[in-house]
Amino acid sequence: MKIVSRIKLPIQEEMELFEEKFRDSMSTHVSLLNRITHYVVNRKGKQMRPMFVFLIAKMVSENNQVIERTYRGASVIELIHTATLVHDDVVDDSNRRRGFFSINALWKNKIAVLVGDYLLSKGLLLSIDNDDFDLLKIISVAVREMSEGELLQIDKARRLNITEEIYFEIIRKKTATLIAACCAMGAKSVHASDEEVEKMRLFGELIGMAFQIKDDLFDYGNEAIGKPTGIDIKERKMTLPLIYALNQADPKDRRWLINSVRNHNTNRKRVKEIIAYVKNVGGLDYAVKAMLDYKEQALEVLNDYPDSPYKDSLLLMVEYVIDRKK
Repeated sequence: MKIVSRIKLPIQEEMELFEEKFRDSMSTHVSLLNRITHYVVNRKGKQMRPMFVFLIAKMVSENNQVIERTYRGASVIELIHTATLVHDDVVDDSNRRRGFFSINALWKNKIAVLVGDYLLSKGLLLSIDNDDFDLLKIISVAVREMSEGELLQIDKARRLNITEEIYFEIIRKKTATLIAACCAMGAKSVHASDEEVEKMRLFGELIGMAFQIKDDLFDYGNEAIGKPTGIDIKERKMTLPLIYALNQADPKDRRWLINSVRNHNTNRKRVKEIIAYVKNVGGLDYAVKAMLDYKEQALEVLNDYPDSPYKDSLLLMVEYVIDRKK
């Protein structure tokens, strides 16, 4: 059995019911919008975000039960996250999403932006109509931080002056904050204490940090195991392996690295030379160690909880984040 199927096993029924409820939450009287939302729903990914919501909710609730609020929390996360992805594809002028054509590729930018706005409003109204203001606050803070993280990365990419501290702030906001929101949402949806909600938020943040470092490492791997190598360098994204290499470099090598990323980032030969340099000075080993540190911290958070199928799945999820091939 694939690892994702094993993770999903204890919440199989909840996930099936969630898919029904999520599909219903997308429905509208506008036929064009229905066609597009149908396209979106049928091209879903692994659904890691709602899985986090349900696994956490069942692990922390007294009788391992989820309630209607949990389904709404998972739907809000998925609606608003999908809205951000639709808008991201417009911003990035991307024609593909999860191996399929993006909405902007099929229906053009204007419609894609409006669909993103629609999904965002559906998420907001789902919370407001049910007085789930505490759940809405969790996802709203996450969206604000994701936007800040993206803008901070763009700003720093222009000047190539990212320190390790700023890199961690960027990935915390850009990636980790959404997984943290999923975990906090799961706990909050079943009325866990503020202390427990914060503990689950921290757990999600730690996994999110490890997840993004793993993603950054793919840029230095083989094309067969993920995205093509050197994509981040071509986009002038300063990731942890490169930042470490810059910190280790003597002034001459540092100038060469910065000049290469700034002015020769589309030159395949030069990009390969950058990758080779980063590997030689131990940039990948350093990033792997940081990733494993976050993994261990995440596992420590779970130590406080008794054994259960839901905890087992969360432990598997942590392993999956580290071991995944793409």
